[in-house]
Amino acid sequence: MSIAVDAMGGDQGPDVVVRGALLAAAETGTPVALVGDERAVRTALKGCGEAGPYEIVPCDQVVRMDEPPLKAIRRKPNASIRVAFDLVKEGRADAVVSAGNSGATFAAGLLALGKVGGVDRPALASIFPSRSGEVVLIDVGANVDCRPAHLVQFGVMAQAFATACLGMENPAVGLLSIGEEGDKGNEQVRKAHALLEQSPLNFVGNVEGRDLFTGEVQIIVCDGFVGNVALKVAEGMSGIMAETVEHEITRILPENPDRQMDRAELRRLFKALDHESYGGAPILGINGVGIVCHGNASPRAVKNGVKRAAEYVRDGFREKLALRMAEFDRSPAGCPEAVGH
Repeated sequence: MSIAVDAMGGDQGPDVVVRGALLAAAETGTPVALVGDERAVRTALKGCGEAGPYEIVPCDQVVRMDEPPLKAIRRKPNASIRVAFDLVKEGRADAVVSAGNSGATFAAGLLALGKVGGVDRPALASIFPSRSGEVVLIDVGANVDCRPAHLVQFGVMAQAFATACLGMENPAVGLLSIGEEGDKGNEQVRKAHALLEQSPLNFVGNVEGRDLFTGEVQIIVCDGFVGNVALKVAEGMSGIMAETVEHEITRILPENPDRQMDRAELRRLFKALDHESYGGAPILGINGVGIVCHGNASPRAVKNGVKRAAEYVRDGFREKLALRMAEFDRSPAGCPEAVGH
Protein backbone atom coordinates (compact mmCIF):
# COMPACT_ATOMS: atom_id res chain seq x y z
CA MET A 1 0.00 0.00 0.00
CA SER A 2 1.10 3.57 -0.68
CA ILE A 3 -0.56 6.91 0.10
CA ALA A 4 -0.05 9.80 -2.33
CA VAL A 5 0.35 13.11 -0.50
CA ASP A 6 -0.05 16.48 -2.21
CA ALA A 7 3.14 17.98 -0.83
CA MET A 8 2.39 21.43 -2.28
CA GLY A 9 -1.08 21.75 -0.75
CA GLY A 10 -1.83 23.81 2.34
CA ASP A 11 -1.38 27.33 3.62
CA GLN A 12 2.01 26.61 5.17
CA GLY A 13 3.69 24.94 2.23
CA PRO A 14 5.61 21.68 1.89
CA ASP A 15 7.37 21.87 5.26
CA VAL A 16 4.26 21.04 7.29
CA VAL A 17 2.78 18.55 4.83
CA VAL A 18 6.01 16.62 4.30
CA ARG A 19 6.70 16.45 8.03
CA GLY A 20 3.21 15.11 8.74
CA ALA A 21 3.39 12.56 5.93
CA LEU A 22 6.73 11.23 7.13
CA LEU A 23 5.46 10.98 10.71
CA ALA A 24 2.62 8.77 9.46
CA ALA A 25 5.01 6.64 7.41
CA ALA A 26 7.32 6.23 10.41
CA GLU A 27 4.49 5.26 12.77
CA THR A 28 2.72 2.83 10.44
CA GLY A 29 5.37 1.68 7.96
CA THR A 30 3.02 2.63 5.13
CA PRO A 31 4.99 4.26 2.27
CA VAL A 32 4.03 7.77 1.17
CA ALA A 33 4.51 9.31 -2.27
CA LEU A 34 5.37 12.99 -1.86
CA VAL A 35 4.01 14.72 -4.96
CA GLY A 36 5.32 18.18 -5.79
CA ASP A 37 8.21 20.37 -6.81
CA GLU A 38 11.26 18.18 -6.20
CA ARG A 39 13.50 20.97 -4.93
CA ALA A 40 10.86 22.23 -2.49
CA VAL A 41 10.16 18.70 -1.25
CA ARG A 42 13.86 17.94 -0.71
CA THR A 43 14.26 21.20 1.19
CA ALA A 44 11.34 20.25 3.42
CA LEU A 45 12.86 16.82 4.01
CA LYS A 46 15.96 18.40 5.53
CA GLY A 47 13.90 19.75 8.41
CA CYS A 48 12.36 16.38 9.24
CA GLY A 49 13.62 13.97 11.84
CA GLU A 50 12.41 10.39 11.88
CA ALA A 51 11.18 9.31 8.47
CA GLY A 52 9.34 6.25 7.26
CA PRO A 53 9.40 4.88 3.70
CA TYR A 54 8.79 7.51 1.04
CA GLU A 55 9.36 8.42 -2.58
CA ILE A 56 9.29 11.76 -4.37
CA VAL A 57 7.05 12.12 -7.42
CA PRO A 58 8.12 15.37 -9.12
CA CYS A 59 5.75 17.75 -10.89
CA ASP A 60 6.02 21.42 -11.78
CA GLN A 61 2.52 22.86 -11.32
CA VAL A 62 0.45 23.81 -8.26
CA VAL A 63 -3.20 24.78 -7.82
CA ARG A 64 -3.29 27.87 -5.60
CA MET A 65 -5.90 28.26 -2.89
CA ASP A 66 -7.53 31.21 -4.68
CA GLU A 67 -7.85 29.56 -8.11
CA PRO A 68 -11.20 28.35 -9.51
CA PRO A 69 -10.94 24.59 -8.86
CA LEU A 70 -12.27 23.02 -12.04
CA LYS A 71 -10.64 25.54 -14.37
CA ALA A 72 -7.28 25.11 -12.62
CA ILE A 73 -7.44 21.31 -12.78
CA ARG A 74 -8.13 21.40 -16.50
CA ARG A 75 -5.45 24.01 -17.22
CA LYS A 76 -2.77 22.33 -15.12
CA PRO A 77 -2.44 18.65 -16.02
CA ASN A 78 0.84 18.44 -14.09
CA ALA A 79 -0.50 20.03 -10.89
CA SER A 80 0.48 18.17 -7.73
CA ILE A 81 -3.08 17.27 -6.71
CA ARG A 82 -3.93 15.97 -10.18
CA VAL A 83 -0.73 13.92 -10.38
CA ALA A 84 -1.50 12.47 -6.93
CA PHE A 85 -4.88 11.17 -8.06
CA ASP A 86 -3.38 9.94 -11.33
CA LEU A 87 -1.08 7.74 -9.23
CA VAL A 88 -4.16 6.06 -7.79
CA LYS A 89 -5.71 5.72 -11.23
CA GLU A 90 -2.53 4.06 -12.48
CA GLY A 91 -2.36 1.71 -9.50
CA ARG A 92 0.83 3.28 -8.13
CA ALA A 93 -0.90 4.55 -4.98
CA ASP A 94 -4.01 3.56 -3.03
CA ALA A 95 -5.31 6.88 -1.69
CA VAL A 96 -4.69 10.63 -1.76
CA VAL A 97 -4.34 13.16 1.06
CA SER A 98 -4.26 16.91 0.40
CA ALA A 99 -4.41 20.08 2.47
CA GLY A 100 -4.62 22.18 -0.67
CA ASN A 101 -7.51 23.77 -2.54
CA SER A 102 -10.43 21.60 -1.39
CA GLY A 103 -12.48 22.23 -4.53
CA ALA A 104 -9.53 21.26 -6.71
CA THR A 105 -8.92 18.13 -4.64
CA PHE A 106 -12.55 17.15 -5.06
CA ALA A 107 -12.49 17.90 -8.81
CA ALA A 108 -9.20 16.07 -9.37
CA GLY A 109 -10.51 12.97 -7.60
CA LEU A 110 -13.69 12.99 -9.62
CA LEU A 111 -11.86 13.60 -12.91
CA ALA A 112 -9.23 10.90 -12.36
CA LEU A 113 -11.27 8.19 -10.63
CA GLY A 114 -14.89 8.85 -11.56
CA LYS A 115 -17.89 8.07 -9.37
CA VAL A 116 -19.00 4.89 -7.70
CA GLY A 117 -21.97 3.42 -9.56
CA GLY A 118 -25.26 4.83 -8.35
CA VAL A 119 -23.73 8.03 -6.96
CA ASP A 120 -24.99 11.25 -8.52
CA ARG A 121 -22.83 13.61 -6.46
CA PRO A 122 -19.88 12.67 -4.26
CA ALA A 123 -19.79 14.52 -0.94
CA LEU A 124 -17.42 15.44 1.87
CA ALA A 125 -17.94 13.88 5.28
CA SER A 126 -16.60 15.14 8.58
CA ILE A 127 -16.28 13.19 11.82
CA PHE A 128 -17.19 14.83 15.12
CA PRO A 129 -16.62 13.63 18.68
CA SER A 130 -19.75 13.42 20.83
CA ARG A 131 -20.83 12.34 24.30
CA SER A 132 -21.31 8.77 23.13
CA GLY A 133 -19.03 8.17 20.16
CA GLU A 134 -18.35 9.58 16.74
CA VAL A 135 -20.82 11.49 14.56
CA VAL A 136 -20.60 11.81 10.77
CA LEU A 137 -21.75 15.11 9.21
CA ILE A 138 -22.35 15.04 5.44
CA ASP A 139 -22.00 17.18 3.26
CA VAL A 140 -19.51 19.78 4.57
CA GLY A 141 -18.77 21.78 1.45
CA ALA A 142 -18.75 19.85 -1.81
CA ASN A 143 -22.36 20.54 -2.84
CA VAL A 144 -23.67 23.95 -1.81
CA ASP A 145 -26.77 23.51 -3.99
CA CYS A 146 -28.40 20.11 -4.35
CA ARG A 147 -31.74 18.37 -4.72
CA PRO A 148 -33.57 16.45 -1.98
CA ALA A 149 -32.67 13.17 -3.70
CA HIS A 150 -28.98 13.99 -3.32
CA LEU A 151 -29.44 14.37 0.44
CA VAL A 152 -30.83 10.84 0.55
CA GLN A 153 -27.78 9.54 -1.31
CA PHE A 154 -25.53 11.41 1.14
CA GLY A 155 -27.19 9.47 3.94
CA VAL A 156 -26.63 6.17 2.13
CA MET A 157 -22.95 6.96 1.51
CA ALA A 158 -22.44 8.08 5.11
CA GLN A 159 -24.07 4.90 6.38
CA ALA A 160 -21.72 2.79 4.26
CA PHE A 161 -18.74 4.78 5.55
CA ALA A 162 -19.82 4.60 9.19
CA THR A 163 -20.37 0.86 9.12
CA ALA A 164 -17.29 0.01 7.04
CA CYS A 165 -14.75 2.36 8.61
CA LEU A 166 -16.07 3.46 12.03
CA GLY A 167 -17.49 0.17 13.27
CA MET A 168 -21.06 1.44 13.65
CA GLU A 169 -24.02 -0.93 13.44
CA ASN A 170 -27.25 0.40 11.95
CA PRO A 171 -26.38 4.05 12.72
CA ALA A 172 -29.26 6.46 13.33
CA VAL A 173 -29.61 9.05 10.54
CA GLY A 174 -30.94 12.57 11.10
CA LEU A 175 -31.64 15.47 8.74
CA LEU A 176 -30.27 18.83 9.88
CA SER A 177 -33.03 21.41 10.08
CA ILE A 178 -34.38 24.29 12.18
CA GLY A 179 -36.78 22.11 14.13
CA GLU A 180 -37.47 18.47 14.91
CA GLU A 181 -40.88 18.41 13.23
CA GLY A 182 -41.00 16.98 9.70
CA ASP A 183 -42.65 20.10 8.28
CA LYS A 184 -39.86 22.40 9.51
CA GLY A 185 -37.16 23.75 7.20
CA ASN A 186 -37.04 24.96 3.62
CA GLU A 187 -38.58 23.11 0.67
CA GLN A 188 -35.40 21.11 0.04
CA VAL A 189 -35.33 19.81 3.63
CA ARG A 190 -39.06 19.03 3.77
CA LYS A 191 -38.90 17.00 0.55
CA ALA A 192 -35.73 15.24 1.69
CA HIS A 193 -37.45 14.34 4.95
CA ALA A 194 -40.25 12.61 3.04
CA LEU A 195 -37.76 10.70 0.87
CA LEU A 196 -35.65 9.65 3.84
CA GLU A 197 -38.74 8.24 5.54
CA GLN A 198 -39.19 5.96 2.51
CA SER A 199 -35.52 4.92 2.45
CA PRO A 200 -34.01 1.77 3.99
CA LEU A 201 -31.91 3.95 6.29
CA ASN A 202 -32.46 4.07 10.04
CA PHE A 203 -33.94 7.55 9.69
CA VAL A 204 -35.06 9.12 12.97
CA GLY A 205 -36.25 12.48 11.65
CA ASN A 206 -35.02 16.03 11.79
CA VAL A 207 -32.26 17.09 14.16
CA GLU A 208 -30.94 20.50 15.15
CA GLY A 209 -27.45 21.96 15.44
CA ARG A 210 -27.08 21.00 19.08
CA ASP A 211 -27.43 17.34 18.12
CA LEU A 212 -24.01 17.37 16.47
CA PHE A 213 -22.45 16.61 19.84
CA THR A 214 -25.03 14.56 21.74
CA GLY A 215 -24.31 11.28 19.96
CA GLU A 216 -28.01 10.40 19.90
CA VAL A 217 -27.79 10.42 16.10
CA GLN A 218 -24.66 9.01 14.43
CA ILE A 219 -25.16 10.46 10.91
CA ILE A 220 -26.38 13.98 10.20
CA VAL A 221 -27.31 14.89 6.64
CA CYS A 222 -27.34 18.38 5.13
CA ASP A 223 -26.25 20.24 2.02
CA GLY A 224 -22.68 21.46 1.69
CA PHE A 225 -23.47 25.11 2.45
CA VAL A 226 -25.12 24.40 5.78
CA GLY A 227 -22.63 21.67 6.63
CA ASN A 228 -19.59 23.82 6.00
CA VAL A 229 -20.96 26.59 8.22
CA ALA A 230 -21.72 24.07 10.97
CA LEU A 231 -18.23 22.56 10.64
CA LYS A 232 -16.42 25.90 10.86
CA VAL A 233 -18.51 27.06 13.83
CA ALA A 234 -17.82 23.80 15.68
CA GLU A 235 -14.07 23.94 14.98
CA GLY A 236 -13.86 27.58 16.01
CA MET A 237 -15.71 26.95 19.24
CA SER A 238 -13.64 23.88 20.12
CA GLY A 239 -10.45 25.84 19.49
CA ILE A 240 -11.50 28.67 21.78
CA MET A 241 -12.60 26.22 24.47
CA ALA A 242 -9.31 24.34 24.30
CA GLU A 243 -7.29 27.56 24.63
CA THR A 244 -9.45 28.77 27.51
CA VAL A 245 -9.22 25.50 29.42
CA GLU A 246 -5.46 25.27 28.81
CA HIS A 247 -5.11 28.75 30.29
CA GLU A 248 -7.22 27.80 33.30
CA ILE A 249 -5.27 24.56 33.82
CA THR A 250 -2.08 26.58 34.01
CA ARG A 251 -3.63 29.12 36.37
CA ILE A 252 -5.57 26.82 38.71
CA LEU A 253 -3.39 23.69 38.65
CA PRO A 254 0.18 24.91 39.15
CA GLU A 255 3.13 22.76 38.21
CA ASN A 256 3.64 20.54 41.24
CA PRO A 257 3.79 16.78 41.75
CA ASP A 258 0.44 16.64 43.56
CA ARG A 259 -1.50 18.08 40.62
CA GLN A 260 0.20 16.44 37.63
CA MET A 261 -2.51 13.78 37.30
CA ASP A 262 -5.24 16.42 37.12
CA ARG A 263 -3.38 18.34 34.43
CA ALA A 264 -2.64 15.23 32.36
CA GLU A 265 -6.25 14.01 32.51
CA LEU A 266 -7.65 17.35 31.40
CA ARG A 267 -5.19 17.60 28.53
CA ARG A 268 -6.07 14.09 27.36
CA LEU A 269 -9.73 15.08 27.38
CA PHE A 270 -9.19 18.06 25.09
CA LYS A 271 -6.83 16.15 22.86
CA ALA A 272 -9.66 13.67 22.27
CA LEU A 273 -11.95 16.57 21.28
CA ASP A 274 -9.39 18.08 18.89
CA HIS A 275 -10.63 17.93 15.29
CA GLU A 276 -7.06 17.38 14.08
CA SER A 277 -7.18 13.86 15.50
CA TYR A 278 -9.51 12.97 12.61
CA GLY A 279 -7.07 14.19 9.96
CA GLY A 280 -9.54 15.52 7.43
CA ALA A 281 -12.75 14.99 5.50
CA PRO A 282 -13.05 11.86 3.34
CA ILE A 283 -14.55 12.28 -0.11
CA LEU A 284 -17.42 9.81 -0.32
CA GLY A 285 -18.63 8.68 -3.71
CA ILE A 286 -15.50 8.81 -5.85
CA ASN A 287 -14.11 5.51 -7.09
CA GLY A 288 -11.25 5.55 -4.60
CA VAL A 289 -10.10 7.06 -1.31
CA GLY A 290 -9.34 10.75 -0.92
CA ILE A 291 -9.03 12.92 2.19
CA VAL A 292 -9.22 16.72 2.31
CA CYS A 293 -7.30 18.27 5.21
CA HIS A 294 -7.62 21.89 6.33
CA GLY A 295 -5.46 24.42 4.56
CA ASN A 296 -3.89 25.35 7.89
CA ALA A 297 -3.42 21.73 8.93
CA SER A 298 -0.58 21.01 11.34
CA PRO A 299 1.87 18.12 10.86
CA ARG A 300 -0.26 16.17 13.35
CA ALA A 301 -3.40 16.68 11.25
CA VAL A 302 -1.62 15.61 8.06
CA LYS A 303 -0.19 12.58 9.83
CA ASN A 304 -3.65 11.54 11.02
CA GLY A 305 -5.08 12.16 7.56
CA VAL A 306 -2.54 9.78 6.02
CA LYS A 307 -3.18 7.17 8.71
CA ARG A 308 -6.94 7.40 8.22
CA ALA A 309 -6.56 7.08 4.44
CA ALA A 310 -4.61 3.85 4.90
CA GLU A 311 -7.26 2.55 7.31
CA TYR A 312 -10.08 3.29 4.84
CA VAL A 313 -8.22 1.41 2.10
CA ARG A 314 -7.67 -1.59 4.39
CA ASP A 315 -11.34 -1.48 5.42
CA GLY A 316 -12.32 -1.83 1.76
CA PHE A 317 -14.54 1.22 1.92
CA ARG A 318 -14.77 1.84 -1.83
CA GLU A 319 -15.89 -1.72 -2.51
CA LYS A 320 -18.39 -1.67 0.35
CA LEU A 321 -19.82 1.64 -0.83
CA ALA A 322 -20.30 0.23 -4.34
CA LEU A 323 -22.24 -2.72 -2.90
CA ARG A 324 -24.36 -0.44 -0.69
CA MET A 325 -25.22 1.89 -3.58
CA ALA A 326 -26.20 -1.08 -5.74
CA GLU A 327 -28.51 -2.33 -2.97
CA PHE A 328 -30.00 1.14 -2.58
CA ASP A 329 -30.65 1.49 -6.31
CA ARG A 330 -32.59 -1.78 -6.23
CA SER A 331 -34.73 -0.64 -3.30
CA PRO A 332 -38.04 1.22 -3.76
CA ALA A 333 -36.46 4.42 -2.42
CA GLY A 334 -33.69 4.19 -4.98
CA CYS A 335 -35.86 4.01 -8.07
CA PRO A 336 -36.11 7.14 -10.28
CA GLU A 337 -39.75 7.73 -9.31
CA ALA A 338 -38.88 7.76 -5.62
CA VAL A 339 -35.73 9.85 -5.62
CA GLY A 340 -36.55 12.19 -8.45
CA HIS A 341 -33.51 11.62 -10.67
